[in-house]
Amino acid sequence: MGYVFFTAGWEKLTAADPFDAGGYLSGAASTESPAAGVFDWMSATPLAVEFVNVAIPWGELLVGLGLLVGAFTRLAAASGAFMMGMVYLGNWTVSSGVVVTREFEYLIVVLSVAAFSAGRVFGADAYLERLDVVQRHPWLRSVLG
Repeated sequence: MGYVFFTAGWEKLTAADPFDAGGYLSGAASTESPAAGVFDWMSATPLAVEFVNVAIPWGELLVGLGLLVGAFTRLAAASGAFMMGMVYLGNWTVSSGVVVTREFEYLIVVLSVAAFSAGRVFGADAYLERLDVVQRHPWLRSVLG
């Protein structure tokens, strides 16, 4: 999953044409999705479109890096799940029922990574948890793992 997210972000950041989510946002706003109103608002708000244009490629890159290295794994997985959930909602129509798409599968996989604390087993989170700052502030463990 880390590789999938990392390469998707890298491709968007290094593409000849800058990434633009405006078309997707306006297309998602015209669907029967229960979140169509949110996508409609985002597509009509230039600041929201610009935020999404930056957040998607950088978010994918950082989520992928976090999952590949196993650092801040829960935070990376939760962020990836949020992104995949929003993409799923943008394409989903209630009349079609729950459809298992690639985005839905990715959502389930990254949630599993977060739930099972995969970064503590094979990642850098096991080392990060030993740092003094994490020992002094135990709440930081909630983003590691």
